[in-house]
Amino acid sequence: MSADIQWLASIETPELPDNEVHIWRASLEMDATALRGFEGQLADDERIRAERFIFDRDRNRFIAARGVLRNVLGRYLRRPPQAIDFVYGPRGKPALSNGGLRHSICFNLSHSHGLAVVGITREREIGIDIELIRPEIAGEDIAKRYFSTREVDELNRLSPELRTEGFFHCWTRKEAYVKAQGDGLSIPLESFDVSLTPGLPAELNSADRSQWSLRSFAPAPDYVGAIIAEGSSWQLRYLSFAHREDHPVPTSR
Repeated sequence: MSADIQWLASIETPELPDNEVHIWRASLEMDATALRGFEGQLADDERIRAERFIFDRDRNRFIAARGVLRNVLGRYLRRPPQAIDFVYGPRGKPALSNGGLRHSICFNLSHSHGLAVVGITREREIGIDIELIRPEIAGEDIAKRYFSTREVDELNRLSPELRTEGFFHCWTRKEAYVKAQGDGLSIPLESFDVSLTPGLPAELNSADRSQWSLRSFAPAPDYVGAIIAEGSSWQLRYLSFAHREDHPVPTSR
């Protein structure tokens, strides 16, 4: 995982070559004016989902995340954010509506504790996940519940100072793979393995591993992220979403 990622400034009309995968990052901490603007761009089903949240913070972050997603996709599609239509797979994975046909642009969204990332590519299934590193939940009991035996063994071999980071490498890599598949928790988490040792390349061990390329990245300090996409010949490009200058990407916990 590279610690010296160069995040490019926001691009209004980005191009998406076939051999690139783009990662956009954005802060979800927005003022009331920005949130109202994003909420006005949402579809009715998204507004209904937003209203189900009990706490204002969670509702506002959901609105901001969906607004960022719509605005990022709108830049590639050259259309207003509110004009974008989504369809959903059997397990709820969203995709762009294209008159009943699969759209060439594929995407995936993840957000954690005020930070969001969107993975964008063309003609490739994709999954992305980020997590804030939280030592209080990186315990052995959770690892044994959600990780494979091989992953738990690798985690336990790490030195104590690397174990928390290793835990979240495993978590985000597994989640990215499951999201790319679009099958949710119907995939047994014991049925595939990912590497998790900090500083080493991300690896996937699954029956279909030749189909995918898995990589990790650092979206901000104290966060880890993972992205997986079909094929092996693609390059990553990192972009920052700018909405208002007074809401930068988080720099610390």
